[in-house]
Amino acid sequence: MSNSAISSLIQSGTKLYLDSIDPELVRQNLAWGAVGATSNPIIISNLIRTGRFDSMIADLIAQGLDDDTICWKLTDALVSQAQEAFLPTWRESKGNTGWVSFELDPLLEDPEVNLPHAQRVDRYIALGKQWSAGQSNRMIKVPATPAGLDAIGPLAAHGVTLNVTLIFTSRQYRIARDNVWAGAKRRSSIDTFKSVYSIFVSRVDQYTTENCKALTAQAQGLYGILNAKRIWKENQRFWSANPTPLQQEIIFASTGTKNSSDAPWKYVGALAGSDIQTNPPETNAAVASSSQLFSSQLELLPTDSICQELDAAVDVQHMEDTLMEQGVAKFVAPQKQLLQTIREKRTSLAIR
Repeated sequence: MSNSAISSLIQSGTKLYLDSIDPELVRQNLAWGAVGATSNPIIISNLIRTGRFDSMIADLIAQGLDDDTICWKLTDALVSQAQEAFLPTWRESKGNTGWVSFELDPLLEDPEVNLPHAQRVDRYIALGKQWSAGQSNRMIKVPATPAGLDAIGPLAAHGVTLNVTLIFTSRQYRIARDNVWAGAKRRSSIDTFKSVYSIFVSRVDQYTTENCKALTAQAQGLYGILNAKRIWKENQRFWSANPTPLQQEIIFASTGTKNSSDAPWKYVGALAGSDIQTNPPETNAAVASSSQLFSSQLELLPTDSICQELDAAVDVQHMEDTLMEQGVAKFVAPQKQLLQTIREKRTSLAIR
């Protein structure tokens, strides 16, 4: 069941991913033309709260498993279901699309635990190997934190397909790309090497709204798009100079609008034309119900005067530091909420 608005987006060159692994949403978005999906603890927690997976949880509880083990067994099972749905796409594209992302334990970054850096790196490497083993179309999602960035080279060398997430600046992107590429070149072959780099868009615009209040109305709300397009362009240049059989791509993430005055497809339209958009279900649904027709916009930047205004106003290092601090908090809290959801399910299912 194709959809004219989403079809135009795909025809522009965008690969559409769904920011959910809800089986019902996966089926709908597959019908629209989606070619992959991502998961995170919020998505898993919300799925558990629907009650649709109570029998699965009850079986795991009956096995005497603790909450953390149940959490990861559920995550593994739900991601595997989505992988099965996208497996034909993965096979047809020979591994270029059809991926589903699996996020490693966010609690590795918990400030309250404060693991030593080397221990965090080792845990990322061990968990990345564990959760990728035997998986054909699973991407391992690792954040662009200091420990995450140090872990991705060894993981790439081991043959793990990576989604480096929580990227806000070109500095982070370059470190991530260079570390992944250095690891990939240690493989015996790069024929199946695939990597993606998730650039967060709307959170950047939230930052300028809060920290760059002197921006004109014409410039406010555009830095996230400008930043993402510049990183996309740099990624294009790098891999043109270092060609690989599969595409090494940017994921445009955090594409749901935060400003109620913005059209829900603001970022969808501005970033149409190449690479991957991982859109929230609500965003894809809004696009599908619209009469919009999309065309490639990635090469188009704001006017020179607006670019100059934005560059003068944004302290990029402060932006990265601020958004990474917020991002780690948003990374850790949902995992704690997921564990709390499982504890609540343990109690409610015992009462029945």
